[in-house]
Amino acid sequence: MEFGIFVQGYVGRRAETDPLAEHKSLMEETEYVVQADRSGFKYAWATEHHFLDQYSHLSASDVFLGYLAHATDRIHLGSGIFNPLAPVNHPVKVAEKVAMLDHLSEGRFEFGSGRGAGSHEILGFLPGVTDMEHTREIWEETIAEFPKMWLQDEYEGFQGAHWSLPPRKVLPKPYGRSHPAMWYAAGSPASYAMAGRKGLGVLGFSVQKVSDMEWALDSYRTAVRAAEPVGAFVNDNVMVTTTAICAPTHDEAVAIAADSGLHYLQSLLFRYHDTFPRPEGIPRWPELLPEYTPEVVELLIENELMICGTPDEVLAQCKRWEQAGADQLSFGLPAGIPYEATMNTIRLIGEHVIPRIDTDPVHRTTRLRNASGS
Repeated sequence: MEFGIFVQGYVGRRAETDPLAEHKSLMEETEYVVQADRSGFKYAWATEHHFLDQYSHLSASDVFLGYLAHATDRIHLGSGIFNPLAPVNHPVKVAEKVAMLDHLSEGRFEFGSGRGAGSHEILGFLPGVTDMEHTREIWEETIAEFPKMWLQDEYEGFQGAHWSLPPRKVLPKPYGRSHPAMWYAAGSPASYAMAGRKGLGVLGFSVQKVSDMEWALDSYRTAVRAAEPVGAFVNDNVMVTTTAICAPTHDEAVAIAADSGLHYLQSLLFRYHDTFPRPEGIPRWPELLPEYTPEVVELLIENELMICGTPDEVLAQCKRWEQAGADQLSFGLPAGIPYEATMNTIRLIGEHVIPRIDTDPVHRTTRLRNASGS
């Protein structure tokens, strides 16, 4: 199992007392990725969100990732996601940005796409549309065009229901062999199966605990075995995300979790991500979820909803995800947790956890890409 981190420009309540909160959050997150690179993490994922006050101010993630391409050496940089819906980003512009980032990172870019997780942001670009299902057909008609834009000397052009382009040379072409690995941000079992059929890796932002892996993997592995890939190769990969806090002692890790306002992050998630399953009893915004106490944190750890503890405890918790079949475990770290505690988590996991689980020096997606031919 490989390891990554996930950043999203989370500001939270800092802006209520600090006029520079937005700037500090964005700059701190670049430092998290740089430290993750030094600590042996293989992937860093950056969101693309719009209009999501406090929850995510990372809207221009291509700019963010371009900076990180220069500031890092080994870590792969992924769009989690670039939204390729024509009303949000013209598909040709997305193809150009992906190829440019592939050059700037010298082959370290990972192309994650999706339809967006909430009506508040996506329908802002679709005036008059009230149904998120409409976005499915836009994404479906678009995704297979990207490898053609990258690999055809002159792209043959496209005439669809939602966008069109006459034959043109789409430049630059990706760096080196083939094209970046392609991923899809999936939620439901049907989405996992669809991604598998198309040969896409899955960004499993909806997998909340280890027991969720069963339905996720069942749906995906069955489909990916018979994949008809839209790209040059099958990216047989399932990435899942979770919160992680690692500290020298168990009590210190629990105290960090309890004092970091994680309930506010979850409240914002349910405020904006109305396509995610909503468990019974979740309050409607602006009512908040109850604050986490140490007892609540211990319960979350026990139910495998959070990775939290000493390096040895975190190692055991990560191994549970590995045993369940996750190909990559990515930590959503800047979720209200203080800067130094986040940096310590990255350092401790890099020193004590990753070397005991991920012993392959080569990224899985690099192997898949290099095996796909020229």
